[in-house]
Amino acid sequence: MDQHRGKKTLGDLLAVMTALRHPETGCPWDQQQTFQTIAPYTIEEAYEVADAIERGNLVDLREELGDLLLQVVYHAEIARELKAFDFSEVASAITEKMIRRHPHVFGDESTRKAGVTEGFWERIKAEERTEKAAHHAASGTPAQSTPSASLLDDVPAALPALSRAVKLQSKAARVGFDWPDLAPVIAKMREELNELDEAVSSGDHSAIEDEFGDLLFVMANVARHLKIDPEASLRGTNAKFARRFRQIETWLSEQGRTPQQSNLEEMDALWDRAKLEEKSR
Repeated sequence: MDQHRGKKTLGDLLAVMTALRHPETGCPWDQQQTFQTIAPYTIEEAYEVADAIERGNLVDLREELGDLLLQVVYHAEIARELKAFDFSEVASAITEKMIRRHPHVFGDESTRKAGVTEGFWERIKAEERTEKAAHHAASGTPAQSTPSASLLDDVPAALPALSRAVKLQSKAARVGFDWPDLAPVIAKMREELNELDEAVSSGDHSAIEDEFGDLLFVMANVARHLKIDPEASLRGTNAKFARRFRQIETWLSEQGRTPQQSNLEEMDALWDRAKLEEKSR
């Protein structure tokens, strides 16, 4: 049987990655990669997965999940070469974590009967942080890059800014640092919009940037109170904009013209037409 035929396994994928990274017979490009150079691709592939889900395309989702899995395998192979850890340790660690975080599923009978009690997740995660700190202390590596631990320390800095804003706010809300309902959040949004307007009037670019950031942060808070994912919401609006603009291009093309040969007033009217047609479907 042809060695390239038949359903491949995770073991095959791991072997392929090892071959690609082989210092003598591997791929020159793959040999040169590091954690740092691969990280952007890892983030990109996660977004590709989200996009396939958003579009409801399961064929694309299968492919994109494979691309994302490749990223995990890639990082694990680099770590194996450095004798830090390998893929089996990655799989073992996440399996142990899932079991540890779900004693109501995997625990003894009394624990399963107790179910998920108040403060359950926070207690388990606090225990994990304590264990991780002890591990770092034992291995001589720093557990924190800051002098003291903070409730916000485990919110990754590399998250998309809107997503990170929501996570930071959610963490603070757990200890009572939050508005009780949406009304004061909306009021804060209006306040930040006024402050942005004042900054724009001043012409101070640094102040404008700062106030714009404040407005985005409070908009993320509005989304959190409305139980909306701001990233997903904005992705939807981006798709809507692209769809309607393509329709404008199509209508202009039917007239033998391009957007460059049109003007704002005409394109705005076509935009309204596209919007109306979408709503009437």
